Amino acid sequence: MSSGIDPLNLILIAIAVVVFWRLRSVLGTRTGLERPPVDPYAGKTERQGSDNVIPLPQRTESADPAPPAATGEPVWKGYAAEGSALAAGLEAIAKASGGFDPRQFVDGSKLAYEMVLESFAAGDKASLKNLLSKDVLESFTAAIDRRQKEAQKAVFQFVSVKAAELVQARLEGRKAQVVMRFRSEQINGVLDKAGKLVEGDDKAIVDIEDIWTFERDVNQRDPNWKLISTDESEAGK
Repeated sequence: MSSGIDPLNLILIAIAVVVFWRLRSVLGTRTGLERPPVDPYAGKTERQGSDNVIPLPQRTESADPAPPAATGEPVWKGYAAEGSALAAGLEAIAKASGGFDPRQFVDGSKLAYEMVLESFAAGDKASLKNLLSKDVLESFTAAIDRRQKEAQKAVFQFVSVKAAELVQARLEGRKAQVVMRFRSEQINGVLDKAGKLVEGDDKAIVDIEDIWTFERDVNQRDPNWKLISTDESEAGK
């Protein structure tokens, strides 16, 4: 019997460590809340043009993801129009928080987006605790407890992130806030204890549009961010 270590196991461990480190480097450990989060399973209706949805800066449909800013280029280049409020916000955050990079933030926010949705559907409170502010965590936990009390089962499959875009960036005192707009494809439904569908659809892929706000205290040495508010709607196809 060989005592050697399986190379495949080493590769899988290395991948897991890299993904965890990359996610932790951009999201995760401060608190605060602007408005209560939305329970993604609390009876969806089409809400196109919601007043809570923050409009995105205009961009062409063929635009490629922005490359990292070259040395000497403004931090907002490729992500915001010159002179825009978004550009000013990104500059302010970068000056107050050394090492802030929009591309890294967008990549990390996509990982967090998927992880939060999957953890919520699975009722994994421990994973949510590391990504959410105190108030958002309490809201998500209450929704999980309600499902469990009613013996309901969430049916969830994350298909893809079709778009992830910076919407707003601002520095208010020591608090840096970045608003992201995600458009994703999901299978999303809730079954009662008898297996009957009571919310959503457990088979159809739907387009979902989310507006999520992340925040961190720039005076703290910890560079991580936490989700402080959410807004969600079913996007029109």
